[in-house]
Amino acid sequence: MCLPTQRNKGRVFNPSALSPRAVFLKICISGQAQTQTRRRFDLLFLPDCPPLGLESLRVDDSQIQASSYQRTGLGPHRGRLNIQSGIEDGDLYDGAWCAEYKDQHQWLEVDAMHLTLFTGVILQGRNSIWSWDWVLTYKVQLSNDSVTWTACMNGTKEAIFEGNQNPETPVLGLLPVPTVARFIRINPQTWYSNGTICLRAEILGCHVDDPTDIYSSEQEPGSKDALDFRQHNYKEMRKLMKSVTEECPDITRIYTIGKSYMGLKLYVMEISDNPGKHELGEPEFRYVAGMHGNEALGRELVLNLMQYLCREYKKGNQRIVRLVTETRIHLLPSMNPDGYEEAYKKGSELAGWADGRHSFEGIDLNHNFPDLNNIMWDAQETAADKSKVSNHYIPIPEYYTQEDAMVAPETRAVISWMQDIPFVLSANLHGGELVVTYPFDCTRDWAPQEDTPTADDAFFRWLATVYASTNLAMSNPHRRLCHYEDFQAYNNIINGGAWHTCPSNLAFNSSVHRGIKGVIRDKLTKQGIVNAVIKVEDHDHDIRSATDGDYWRLLNPGEYKVVVWAEGYFPSVRHCRVGMEPHPTICDFTLTKTPIQRLKEIRAKGGKIPQDLQLRLRALRFRKLRRGH
Repeated sequence: MCLPTQRNKGRVFNPSALSPRAVFLKICISGQAQTQTRRRFDLLFLPDCPPLGLESLRVDDSQIQASSYQRTGLGPHRGRLNIQSGIEDGDLYDGAWCAEYKDQHQWLEVDAMHLTLFTGVILQGRNSIWSWDWVLTYKVQLSNDSVTWTACMNGTKEAIFEGNQNPETPVLGLLPVPTVARFIRINPQTWYSNGTICLRAEILGCHVDDPTDIYSSEQEPGSKDALDFRQHNYKEMRKLMKSVTEECPDITRIYTIGKSYMGLKLYVMEISDNPGKHELGEPEFRYVAGMHGNEALGRELVLNLMQYLCREYKKGNQRIVRLVTETRIHLLPSMNPDGYEEAYKKGSELAGWADGRHSFEGIDLNHNFPDLNNIMWDAQETAADKSKVSNHYIPIPEYYTQEDAMVAPETRAVISWMQDIPFVLSANLHGGELVVTYPFDCTRDWAPQEDTPTADDAFFRWLATVYASTNLAMSNPHRRLCHYEDFQAYNNIINGGAWHTCPSNLAFNSSVHRGIKGVIRDKLTKQGIVNAVIKVEDHDHDIRSATDGDYWRLLNPGEYKVVVWAEGYFPSVRHCRVGMEPHPTICDFTLTKTPIQRLKEIRAKGGKIPQDLQLRLRALRFRKLRRGH
């Protein structure tokens, strides 16, 4: 197909500007249509062109126009692949572009801003709870000036592309001949009989160098770090992780926490100055990504974080050196590798929102963990004394641990991982929105949406703000909404229950050092005490010490009364102050065993009771006798 153009009369473009793939094709660029002058050149390579960026918002709203639209909420700016609508139809944020008229003269137009080698179109129907609308067939037209248009041809006839058969499944239409132009139009020809003309789209195309365009050679903004930022399937992910350990063997370790249903290992990268060992007083941090297999961005960010920490540590970057030497970091890039592999086979734009989202068994891992919140709330409501109800370490219900329970092996592996390592802080990276949610994610009484704060709500809000305020995309006040919810109204953070039941990375990672930490020791033996309870006054959420007696309590700046007790010991009280400095306050505790506990231990070993213990036991018996009278 030859594209008429006025601006590029008789000019041939440089094939070397196109990224190579070993396929032979020919592209024809012509001068003005009336001259009938055609110049042809052969390209020895066909580019594997990426999305233009309708879905990712790289394409601005101003670049998308339409012949007509029913209302603002169904305007051309809503014709983006995978965009989601709100619960109510009729608002400003509906789930597609919908034409006002039902005829074959309607179109959605995209301005690529530069000359582009267009190779394909991906189409979807309307996202809506109440309406069913999609395009069955369509044509494609191209232009260099948005005035003179030429239809995409299939031989001597206008090409007719197959569209959708349902609202959600994306369908790819490849141009018979990849064509250079600036503008592209999607022109619906037929549509679902009980619906109207509605679509969401993505355009595939490669940028072409244009010597007359002064902005053509400008580089797109992005990271200047030499990181391997691309899609990594399971095999490539393992290869990248192995390369990081080979580059930084002294601070990295790869281990597995289990296997997926299909037998793929759940790999974790540990980064620490002493990998493989929990160091006394050093907090454990965790990033988890890929819980939904088709949400790939978190997976790639975690893989890039491994590379970045390794290389910056080797360079002597003091911020990274301090982070690595003072923190034990665990990175799980793919919790749901089975789901990722399913989505990867179809491709990022051709996998619908459900393809690969769940595990191989069809389980949504994000909703597969036990609901301990309601167990605690129910116990508090029925208890005569609420203070006697445990507010932490809620036992997992028995039904959940049975072999026939609907619990994915991936979920069981992560729960076991959490029980083995005393993580202080963690985050789960998802795709689809630009917001930080903080606990609780579950609402009381199963309300669909309700602000459900934890006892540490102020700290969690601060923690979420640390990430949101240092994320350049989130903190941009002019950024466009991803779908229909304006999270900027909440400073890009929201309580999970209030949403729905269910370098910024470095800043969040460093927050593991905020609050108090210390070691709980036995007064006589100086050994650490495991499972000692640490209670902060006026904070209805306690924590426990780890195997070596060390603990970490994340807190905002302020003065706190801290009480520590353990079975067989007298309680101990201290006042601990948390300052504004980005490091924790050391607050150690020494506990004294009760006389009865000492007696039990001595008798168990068959030893002789010391005189001081005999005197204390007599004093205790004497006090009991006096209380009896």
